[in-house]
Amino acid sequence: MNQRRAIRIGVIADTHGLFDPAVRRHFKGVDHILHAGDIGDRSVIEQLEQIAPVTAVSGNVDDSEQSGFPSEVVIELAGRRIAIRHILYEGGKLTEGGRAFLQETQPDLCIFGHTHRSKIERFGMTLLFNPGSAGPKRFSLPRGIGRLTILKEKILPKLIPLSDNANHRNRSTGVKLPKKKGRTT
Repeated sequence: MNQRRAIRIGVIADTHGLFDPAVRRHFKGVDHILHAGDIGDRSVIEQLEQIAPVTAVSGNVDDSEQSGFPSEVVIELAGRRIAIRHILYEGGKLTEGGRAFLQETQPDLCIFGHTHRSKIERFGMTLLFNPGSAGPKRFSLPRGIGRLTILKEKILPKLIPLSDNANHRNRSTGVKLPKKKGRTT
């Protein structure tokens, strides 16, 4: 990709098998989509691929071997090193594994999910970005997705709220990714 123009990236996580049609509108014109795990249903990825190329990782409700998605990945887009991992935080704190991952990979940007809470913060020189959950509403947490604009000298993150009452009739009906036994979000 050409580093001279702005690159727009759609960011989504924790879909848990739900593809909200509003995502199409918010991701219109993005160059790439990053899904930070807990996909829940392969058809979610297929619908995202109709919008733009997708890089995804498996989450704790996905079986990485059977889903075909790794548990973590580091890619380069627009000259930036971008890490994607489902679990980086738990209980409001950066996990030991998350800290080690960031120190080992030293990305410019790390996309994560799992907590269902949107977050934009820094860990050293790394921008951490969790778009929140795009899946069915859980607990009292708002639903959301994100968008990143990567310019030559900076990364501009944006959180995008989704309606709390996603139309559950839009729940994907494709092949379910198997759940890991004994683990939930």
